[in-house]
Amino acid sequence: MLPRIAFLGASIFLFSFFAFSRVDWLYALIFLAVSAYQVKLLIEYLDRSNENLASFLDSIQFDDLSYSFKTESADPAVKRLHQEMNEAMTKLRMSRREKDSEFLFFKNIVMHVGIGLIVFREDGNIEIFNSAARKLLRINRAEHVNDLKAVSETLVNVVEKLKTGGRELVRLRIGEEFVQLSIYAIELTLRGENVKLISIQNIQSELEEKEMEAWQNLVRVLTHEIMNSVTPISSLAGIVEEELKPFVTNGGGTALTQDQLSDIHLSLQTISKRSDGLIHFVKEFRSLTSIPKPRPVQINIHNLFDELSMLHRRDLTDRSITLKTTVYPEDLTISADKNMIEQVLINLLRNAIQAFEEQDIKTIELRASINEKSRPVISVKDNGSGIDPEAMEKIFIPFFTTKKTGSGIGLSLSRQIMRQHQGTLTVKSTVGKGTEFFMRF
Repeated sequence: MLPRIAFLGASIFLFSFFAFSRVDWLYALIFLAVSAYQVKLLIEYLDRSNENLASFLDSIQFDDLSYSFKTESADPAVKRLHQEMNEAMTKLRMSRREKDSEFLFFKNIVMHVGIGLIVFREDGNIEIFNSAARKLLRINRAEHVNDLKAVSETLVNVVEKLKTGGRELVRLRIGEEFVQLSIYAIELTLRGENVKLISIQNIQSELEEKEMEAWQNLVRVLTHEIMNSVTPISSLAGIVEEELKPFVTNGGGTALTQDQLSDIHLSLQTISKRSDGLIHFVKEFRSLTSIPKPRPVQINIHNLFDELSMLHRRDLTDRSITLKTTVYPEDLTISADKNMIEQVLINLLRNAIQAFEEQDIKTIELRASINEKSRPVISVKDNGSGIDPEAMEKIFIPFFTTKKTGSGIGLSLSRQIMRQHQGTLTVKSTVGKGTEFFMRF
């Protein structure tokens, strides 16, 4: 390139010299022609370079990395340029192969992973529909979300409405059986376009296992409670029968003594009390299966906490317990059935009041706030003796209780009430440090 420019400059200089000195016009014309020819060659050289650069950029733009440039040029600059462009194309091809290999690797993982995965664009066109999803939904081909209506319209409505982090449980009939699907959604960006990733899992077997475990626990507790009442009733009934048998078989005989009458009377009293206890137990059990539907109203949490503080003021004072309440924001409200939510909070507060043993400082905290998902959360926290890990797994089982006088109904009933409100009731506890219950709406 530089020699060309130098030669062109020399030609122009000599043309100018002969033209202005007027010594020989023939030489001036010769060097003018040489200069013009050099300009022509320079323009052609620049055009070729521009064409090569344009071809290089077009190859990248149109994703055609098979192009290569000749390196046999006599011009060292052109040869070097072509070599560097060839090297760049080689690196791009290698990078493309690596990306294609990674894409195929991850695509194979997605297609063969055990969880059903569906990826679709905003217009509903499906990008990915893996093998697990096909097997789970029993559909071989789906190009659009609406194609899933052949399985269930409910399923389509759920996957379309779910946002990032959203989860839904859907019970569907697929073929001749019912399945319980857990559906989770994440919104992503793929090649500059918004897409939604849906994961689908059949949790029917896990639910059946948990259901069986719950029934076993319930039957175990019911058996224990019923046997505690029926055994003494049966025993005392047998004693009374033995006392009265001689008088029945002998046609009357002598009159019952005062001691015999007292024993029979005491036995009948005990039978009556235990029967009442058994009837009360059955009524409590029935209350678990007949929870009314909530009638939601707007509840001001600050006012609700004030009412609860007033209701438990006597118990708190007698036991030297400090109750702290925190509401943020101050005007926080929830939509719920006021009587049912009060019932849950009263039960949790009573549990907290009874959780203390020999603590010097006894504190219960009632807190209400908005969580990271913009949902209201109410917590009841105490610094009592805490709950041991073994009991933690059972405290929501009906009739299980760690108290001598407890019925074991309260927490189970409270959790059912929260479920009726589409919420949850959970707990965390550390032995010796305290317990905290969370009501999430």
